Amino acid sequence: MEVDVNSGSVLDRIVEARRASIAHRQRVLPEPVLKMAVKSAKPARDFAAALSRPAVNIISELKKASPSKGLLREDFRPIELAKGFENAGAAALSVLTEEEFFQGSAKDLRDARKACEIPVLRKDFIVDAWQVWEARAIDADSFLLIVAALSDAALTELLGLGRELGMEALVELHTRAELDRAIGVGAKIIGVNNRDLKTLKVDLGTSFELIKAIPDDCIAVCESGIRDGAEIKRLRAVGFDAFLIGEHLMTQADPGAALAALIASAQ
Repeated sequence: MEVDVNSGSVLDRIVEARRASIAHRQRVLPEPVLKMAVKSAKPARDFAAALSRPAVNIISELKKASPSKGLLREDFRPIELAKGFENAGAAALSVLTEEEFFQGSAKDLRDARKACEIPVLRKDFIVDAWQVWEARAIDADSFLLIVAALSDAALTELLGLGRELGMEALVELHTRAELDRAIGVGAKIIGVNNRDLKTLKVDLGTSFELIKAIPDDCIAVCESGIRDGAEIKRLRAVGFDAFLIGEHLMTQADPGAALAALIASAQ
């Protein structure tokens, strides 16, 4: 699904649609049922540790489509992609589970995680505790929280619930004000998204500016717009620990080979 990026906030429209979807799914699968499912979930893998290695740490994203570009990969096979990325040296995976705008699913995440041994992040628009319980129930090891979509109270609640369930969230932001909020609620993994979710425009300058204010004891993740090893070298030099890359890899004939080449060029 392609979205008209000039008609209001893309983020607002996706979140509104997500809230409607959650309301329906909560009636079908109440939270108490999810809590029972969590008891049989596999132990969470350490997402923070995977991003802290003294290496080129890439979070390879499995993303079938995007709001701005539409379908990215017609031949989308999560199991093969997960294996290929792990073999190529990915530190972790990110799997889109939002159905309407990104054509993702919980099944994609389950399949990818079963196929590999590295941590898997649930990439979605999480606005309710029910989704955090669902993330752990489907064996996610971490999940995304977008500062622009949440109040400080909600950020604090969802961060805390994730930790209770053994998951440290990736807290994503786009501005200095959002970074201050993330630090204020105690985020430990901070992602700077170079793509403005209100306009979908990408600017790597966002990362170079905001890294100056990210505390040294936080894990800094650069997201969106990275296409070559030279950019990764520059970003590592200023303090980024890990890099989330999706669209560049998803549009390659062999995503695993593309990742291996990217890591080699960033050494």
